[in-house]
Amino acid sequence: MTRPTLPDWRDSLPWPETGTHKHARGRLGVVSGKATQTGAARLAARAGLRIGAGLVRILCPPDAAPVIAPAVEAVMLSPFGSPEGLAEAAEGMDAMVIGPAAGVTEATQANVRALAVTGAALVVDADGLTVFEGWPDDLFEVLDRDDVLTPHEGEFERVFPGLLAAGREAAAAEAARRAGAVVVLKGPATVIAAPDGRLAVNGNGSPWLATAGSGDVLAGMIGGLMAQRMDSFDAARAAAWMHAEAARGFGPGLIAEDLPERLPAVLAALYGRAG
Repeated sequence: MTRPTLPDWRDSLPWPETGTHKHARGRLGVVSGKATQTGAARLAARAGLRIGAGLVRILCPPDAAPVIAPAVEAVMLSPFGSPEGLAEAAEGMDAMVIGPAAGVTEATQANVRALAVTGAALVVDADGLTVFEGWPDDLFEVLDRDDVLTPHEGEFERVFPGLLAAGREAAAAEAARRAGAVVVLKGPATVIAAPDGRLAVNGNGSPWLATAGSGDVLAGMIGGLMAQRMDSFDAARAAAWMHAEAARGFGPGLIAEDLPERLPAVLAALYGRAG
């Protein structure tokens, strides 16, 4: 298989310099679901750490803390008991990922709204999108241009009903305009659209990404780059490419847990071509 041509976003990847400390590399938070649904958040958090965020914290319901604590090391942990508690726990975060296995509940809606006023750039994925089915304007009104939505086609249809009939690229562009945020329409050729009209199609998709949890890893990767203050559209483009490149490098037998462990090699190849 031919290695894909490296795209232009590589020039804006955030590389540490001499004297860089962990807080300068960005702070990423990931919201976990309940005790029986913590794996998605752990995947996203590890991906954010691997892609360079200097500090990563999982914010979780109290019942999930005893499950998560033995399963993480460098990733920190903060329990919260209410939307207000979540906002407080997220204080100082540069980016937040919410949605992976969060639960399709009113609490998830409230948590998205709570995070929207923290100043952190948001990655809203999975349940964080589905929970607004029928009330998409309630989601759009709390977003801004630095936020990113990461739906697969099913989630996209729930939040943007009917748009896919126009084709994936046109649908993503219109969705970004309506939401006022970056939209990552996942698939074999992932489409990334910004509300200012920028649009890109990821050209190195891999069939090995058709495995549970790979989308959670992508959300964490995007969040990790955003935490390092990379432009959200470029962060989404870069993460989509690196996500597929990591899968290509692993090949058959890939599971989502393998993806973060492939990122150092992908990053090293990009670093060698930086400048």
